[in-house]
Amino acid sequence: MTLTVVLMVVLIALIFEYINGFHDTANSIATVVATKVLTPSQAIILAASMNLLGALSGTAVAKTIFSGLIDANVISMAPAMLICALLGGIVWNLVTWWWGLPSSSSHALIGGLCGSALAASGNNWNALIWSEPADPIYHSKGLLWKVVVPMVTSPLGGFLLGLLIMGVLFAVISKMSQAGGVLSRIARPKTMNKVFGRLQIVSAAAMGFMHGTNDAQKTMGIIALALAGGTAAGALDNLPSWLQFLVLTETGKDFEVPLWIVITCALVMAAGTAAGGWRIIKTLGHKLVKLHPVHGFAAETASTTMIGIATSLGIPVSTTHNISAAIMGVGTAKRANAIKWSVVQRMVWAWILTIPIAGGLAYLLIKLSHAMGWIAYG
Repeated sequence: MTLTVVLMVVLIALIFEYINGFHDTANSIATVVATKVLTPSQAIILAASMNLLGALSGTAVAKTIFSGLIDANVISMAPAMLICALLGGIVWNLVTWWWGLPSSSSHALIGGLCGSALAASGNNWNALIWSEPADPIYHSKGLLWKVVVPMVTSPLGGFLLGLLIMGVLFAVISKMSQAGGVLSRIARPKTMNKVFGRLQIVSAAAMGFMHGTNDAQKTMGIIALALAGGTAAGALDNLPSWLQFLVLTETGKDFEVPLWIVITCALVMAAGTAAGGWRIIKTLGHKLVKLHPVHGFAAETASTTMIGIATSLGIPVSTTHNISAAIMGVGTAKRANAIKWSVVQRMVWAWILTIPIAGGLAYLLIKLSHAMGWIAYG
């Protein structure tokens, strides 16, 4: 691995992080914009600031990306695979953004990593870490427990939790309206919209925070992988003193993502979030189901809860899948036909295809680059 390759990986990783920010802006603000609690500009400022704070709050997911999904030896064989992995994720993100489909940036990156690792290892499936024994802190490692199982259980949990929260709120409001007196006056739609409008600002802020805790950390892990590989290969041996911060020597069990990587990724993602992603916001906030503040509050609370649980376990879940599923659950609680299932069908296909297509793109980029003599491996 050369210094040029290391710096290219860092640069492209930050581009991915920026695109992740505007691609997934809808995760944090679609509902709060759709319910007209905040203007788009206000919502973006809220989401960007909370993304920044969330990204600075921990590194458990970054550690999973760093050491829990692919064999690090493959990177030493073909360090440019990280570039191809990132490019595969970037292309799919831009395609789904153009179509207005809320796909997962997380799964696009994971798919890119898997596809490039397979190509660089000569189709050796052992290059992928499928499952490893339980770790006392982060539990089981590997694609099975960190990607495949959460890919199903996380959105399912978001759907059921959204359905439950909305059902409880409906029951409480109904009881209040039947009680008469002050309670029935509070339960009027106008008052409820005002109350839940304020509560939704809190839930949207929490959603933005959790989005930052999970999504920003994936790029932190990629940059740490590149720097660790460059350090091990000697590419960073002769750096001037003012660039010594790039040298990453600690890669064992006690590895901690350097603070400068955390801050840089947090700022870049916040900048991407501030740029907005109106195509996806339109799909989630307007096309899927008609939302009022109470629905937005329930969906954001459900999604925030699921992402918080995953982040605490170091699991790189899809914020997109969680909020989308939570909105579906909330809409179903309203009534099943309130959901525009044709839109759901398009979204689910995007979810299913994300990992194989991003992985396939990265795989082809590795093979093409090898055929052209741009990279070597093996």
